[in-house]
Amino acid sequence: MLSVAARSGPFASSLSAVAHAVPGPLKPLALGLPPAAAKLPALDPKRPLLCRESLSGQAARGGLVATNSLNAPASVRYIHNDVTVPDFSDYRRPEVLDSRKSSQDSSETRKAFSYFLTATTFVTSAYVAKNVVTQFVSSMSASADVLAMSKIEIKLGDIPEGKNMAFKWRGKPLFVRHRTQKEIEQEAQVSLAELRDPQHDLDRVKKPEWIILIGVCTHLGCVPIANAGDFGGYYCPCHGSHYDASGRIRRGPAPLNLEVPVYEFPSDDLVIVG
Repeated sequence: MLSVAARSGPFASSLSAVAHAVPGPLKPLALGLPPAAAKLPALDPKRPLLCRESLSGQAARGGLVATNSLNAPASVRYIHNDVTVPDFSDYRRPEVLDSRKSSQDSSETRKAFSYFLTATTFVTSAYVAKNVVTQFVSSMSASADVLAMSKIEIKLGDIPEGKNMAFKWRGKPLFVRHRTQKEIEQEAQVSLAELRDPQHDLDRVKKPEWIILIGVCTHLGCVPIANAGDFGGYYCPCHGSHYDASGRIRRGPAPLNLEVPVYEFPSDDLVIVG
């Protein structure tokens, strides 16, 4: 019993030795009394002993009560009954300081604050997430030098009527042809039934006098020759594909017309491709 009391010494500041015993179903509660012991010898003050005297009163306070039962062994139990509850008044709202007063009167105000705080947190989180995603997507986009090469500006005044000029755009040849009135009328009169890839001339141009094409043969990717062939447009000498002045395939193994890129005319003498 002394050993049990001595072990509780470090917790004596927060424990009060209060014992509760419950009598068994067949035997009433009986106090366990230690037998009388002989006189203890004198203690050596230089030798530390684990007892109530050596712990300077830090052991559990109060007497120990032993219980016995037919269903359980003898035991000693302790509970916290002297712990001081902290005062949280400084952290509580003035409306709910009084524990005897109902808090329903101020519930709407408190709910409004909670809703406002939740909404603010949600908006802030969404804004941060949007910036993170934007930065991540932007890091995968093309750099400034690549974007600069994606478009090309061409001065139309440098191309005389009836001539074709080739430019390099995105690593491919780009044909810009200044057609004559005769070529415009000739290509407009072509019947779609005669074409392998039917497409009217007006569907391939924004201004009839200017035809802009990617100079890559649709057969095997060769570069056609301008102002050549049986139809006066473009001719691929590799396998004998003939295109007219609108870039439409008229004869040879090529299956499709020459591709028309995306372009616009910001002014009468300037075109931007890309």
